[in-house]
Amino acid sequence: MSKPAPARSGPTTAVYPGSFDPITRGHLEIAERASRLFDRVIVAVGRHPTKAGFFSVAQRCELIEESLAHLANAEAGSFDGLVVEYCRRRNAKIIVRGLRAVGDFEPEFQMGLANRDLAPEIETVFLIPRPEQQFVSSSLIREIAGHGGQFERYVTPSVADALHERLKPKTRQTDA
Repeated sequence: MSKPAPARSGPTTAVYPGSFDPITRGHLEIAERASRLFDRVIVAVGRHPTKAGFFSVAQRCELIEESLAHLANAEAGSFDGLVVEYCRRRNAKIIVRGLRAVGDFEPEFQMGLANRDLAPEIETVFLIPRPEQQFVSSSLIREIAGHGGQFERYVTPSVADALHERLKPKTRQTDA
């Protein structure tokens, strides 16, 4: 039988990891709620070793910072490798994850169990977004935007501007 986690002492830092490519209003809702539950929240972009991403990690962090500007205790970060190792480096005792739909549960549950096995001192907390945010994902936003659809209500104005800029047709230079 494992020992219970020690009682909380001092400020609690939580890490909300993800790709955030780009951050959506659904992600932002989870970050806002986490900021009310914990003393400090780091919305952390995990670098994927084989995927370049739609936006660079630096661009995603900048968009996250802009989206979190109204939250005094939230910030953006990025990491390579295991999220539990990042949590240890940042003295975070909580991993925050959002659960949108039933399909999210199984992989999130498995990841939570693996993280608990790797780092029993770090707890995983699941937050469920409002119903109107449950279908929203970064990949859905990119797909809607890529087809010229109306995506702006699902992201902050700075993210919408960045998507419009990124998807702007490039003019070709031809030799005269």
